[in-house]
Amino acid sequence: MAFDFKKEFKEFYLPKDKPEIVNVPRANYIAVRGTGDPNEEGGAYQQAVGIIYAVAYTLKMSYKSDYEIEGFFEYVVPPLEGFWWQEGVDGADYSAKVKFNWISLIRLPDFVTKKDFDWAVEVASAKKKIDCSRAEYMTIDEGLCVQIMHHGPFDEEPATVAIMDKYVMENGYANDFENGRLHHEIYLSDPRKTEPYKWKTVIRHPIKKRGARSSYSTSFCEKY
Repeated sequence: MAFDFKKEFKEFYLPKDKPEIVNVPRANYIAVRGTGDPNEEGGAYQQAVGIIYAVAYTLKMSYKSDYEIEGFFEYVVPPLEGFWWQEGVDGADYSAKVKFNWISLIRLPDFVTKKDFDWAVEVASAKKKIDCSRAEYMTIDEGLCVQIMHHGPFDEEPATVAIMDKYVMENGYANDFENGRLHHEIYLSDPRKTEPYKWKTVIRHPIKKRGARSSYSTSFCEKY
């Protein structure tokens, strides 16, 4: 049976409907950065998602090619994820989606090296006839976070985030949107096949002990 990240790491992909604190380990990802409204038909975000899936499935199916990845085992491609932020905005202004900065990404199995990734980018570009060179091999150490399962449309996330913020404050923590740490979402529903009120999205925020200095520093948003 193929390895399934959602089943093997339920604590990170299937949180409860109430806030919980997790320590997210370092992991590697396929990532594409961009800006703009994610709902724009054929826009930058949708193009980025296409690139990510092209590379992801090239790696997944590599065992059927002449290319060998050391330590490879069959696996289910993990769900799409995203980091989001807007310059000069505390939280998110959903009425100004065009101002979103985002990093769209999918987790990679640990056996996929930068060399394997580069091979997949080249092969996916040729086979799919799209330029996948924007894809990055990104390593992220999220560390201490609070997360929750959000049910419903993305525009209703502020109410869920308010529950998270209250929990964080009441338990001696504080949000830690510093040093490149960002609002994080993991998408467990296919919006093309599921009604918005049934969507499930993991929302994850970086935190620290109240009064403590941040012990994490990420560089994936330095481009902006």
